[in-house]
Amino acid sequence: MGFSENVRSAFRRSETDAVVRMSEAEIKRAQAAGDPAGEVEARYSLARVAIRGGDLAGGEARAREALEVAQRSGDRSLEERPRHVLAAVARMSGDLFRARDLYWESIALNEALGQPETVNSEYHNLAFCELGLGNLDAARTLFAENRDRVFRNAWADFVPYVCVAGAALASAEGDHSRAARMIGVADAAFAAVGQVPDPDDAADLARMRAAATEALGPAAFDEEYAVGQRLEPKTAFGYDER
Repeated sequence: MGFSENVRSAFRRSETDAVVRMSEAEIKRAQAAGDPAGEVEARYSLARVAIRGGDLAGGEARAREALEVAQRSGDRSLEERPRHVLAAVARMSGDLFRARDLYWESIALNEALGQPETVNSEYHNLAFCELGLGNLDAARTLFAENRDRVFRNAWADFVPYVCVAGAALASAEGDHSRAARMIGVADAAFAAVGQVPDPDDAADLARMRAAATEALGPAAFDEEYAVGQRLEPKTAFGYDER
């Protein structure tokens, strides 16, 4: 595997120190070799580490550095990851109107680049913006469309995020029992693919977990969560496998 695959795998396994070490070395190598793609990937990885650690300002700064390198290169495909991070920082900072605009821009870029899985991912994030803005119907529609695309195309790596979305919608609708079950489904789905949630989704899960625990009480939350841990994602959403 090359640097990109290695560093993204390490990030998904939450091996933060390894990501930082690999990325700093890659920046030096890429600058010396005149390789903007490598430098962008490394700076993007450092941005993700900063965000996971709660340093949104640092994450934004690293993403802007990556975007500047991408724009100087003239290769629009290199702008995709930095732009995604900038949208995520806006969302996590609570600037949902700006985040919504940035996600629409990212969707347009990825459609132009012919990257349907990334388009789907950004629609997922857009749905969370709509949810945060109180637009439940819009969020519900976007989540359902995303879920259908993921299961229809067998995008296994995105199944856990579909489960996060299910938990978020249940929480917003006040159905904390279902939210607790879906958190269990999501945690099991992440474990099944050997990943941990992206920082923005991890923050959402933590908020939903706290809200469900407060509403249900710890014992009832644990009971519903355990039920979710035993459910297959398609079953949890009522998909008929026949």
